[in-house]
Amino acid sequence: MAREQKAKAKMEEAKGKAKEAAGRAVGNERMTAEGKAEQSKGDARQAKEKTKDTFKH
Repeated sequence: MAREQKAKAKMEEAKGKAKEAAGRAVGNERMTAEGKAEQSKGDARQAKEKTKDTFKH
């Protein structure tokens, strides 16, 4: 389960980076902001999984 969550976090972060880059390329501030938000969400999910791993071992 943890592996799936980590992969989901990485995908979410990558999707956010792509969305942010696309938003910047076309000059769409809303898309850029949404991309940053998705990246933050992915980062938070990764931090949560790292914390779980720390207490597991």
